[in-house]
Amino acid sequence: MPETKVIELALQGGGAHGAFTWGVLDRLLEDDHIHIDGISGTSAGALNAVVVADGLDREGRQGARKALRDFWRKVSEAGRFSPFQRTLLDRLLGRWTLDYSPGYIFFDMLSRLVSPYEINPFGINPTRRLIESLVDFEHVRHAEGIKLFVTATNVRTGKLKIFRREEMTADMIMASACLPFLFHAVEIDGEAYWDGGYMGNPALFPLVEECGIRCGARDLVIVQINPISREEIPRRAPDILNRLNEITFNASLIKEIRSISLLKKLIEVSNLEDKLFKDVYFHRINADLELKPLSVSSKVNTEWAFLEHLHDVGYRTTEVWLKENHDHLGSRSTLDIESVYLHA
Repeated sequence: MPETKVIELALQGGGAHGAFTWGVLDRLLEDDHIHIDGISGTSAGALNAVVVADGLDREGRQGARKALRDFWRKVSEAGRFSPFQRTLLDRLLGRWTLDYSPGYIFFDMLSRLVSPYEINPFGINPTRRLIESLVDFEHVRHAEGIKLFVTATNVRTGKLKIFRREEMTADMIMASACLPFLFHAVEIDGEAYWDGGYMGNPALFPLVEECGIRCGARDLVIVQINPISREEIPRRAPDILNRLNEITFNASLIKEIRSISLLKKLIEVSNLEDKLFKDVYFHRINADLELKPLSVSSKVNTEWAFLEHLHDVGYRTTEVWLKENHDHLGSRSTLDIESVYLHA
């Protein structure tokens, strides 16, 4: 009988592209020999994470899988009458982009001129109603079978804020997913917060400190939505914006990995592993081939066909990843962090 592997998950944010992560989680939850010990999530990653925590506590693995599907289905239904729709030509050509959508172009330009406090004075956010209707946060706060960390950015100080499962509320999830050009900052205990991707996309140190190095060897799996590198230099305005977003939302991840890499080297050189610390094994699940061609505008495309497509990409990618790497979990890293994240 295969040995049960214990993993920690770090889930990036990326709007509708978070449906890729849904597919990854769906496949991992399907495998009885994979135990998810902790999740750190930002933005869409935080939404996926809290839905999983709630589903696991209520009805176990199958409950979590169903909860994820229900969540993304509701996201699609909520966006059915959104002004952000593909053009007829894009549909005919099978493109998921909204670059030529009149509604997207109008709101994109408007967001650069007018703040969400002027466009949306009452601070209405449909995602809040959706998550409150699907997630029982009382269950989440008492879901002791899984550790949960959600990242937000403090607007006033510019510092990273980590919210933990034991204190989790809908406000904290909304703070993690608060894009400042679209929504009001979310206020919690007198502090205002924006999207966590600016300072931790996602934050790794809670998993390393509380689930990994101090508690025994753990496998940390990064579910990567935003590509690290691109061969071509962007020249069109939408492509430049897309690449700028990718660099911005990967910057904090790269800095954290650099710090953890230095700590790993210190452990090896100082022979601290048996005394105080245990090593962390790094892994990554990504699908650059499928996700790289998608423009930044597709991150607000909530068509069910698109979300299902991203889910299927995530599911298939994880299926292949498990076949190739399951036996290595618990024994070594399958991600070369030096070449992927640290070398120019």
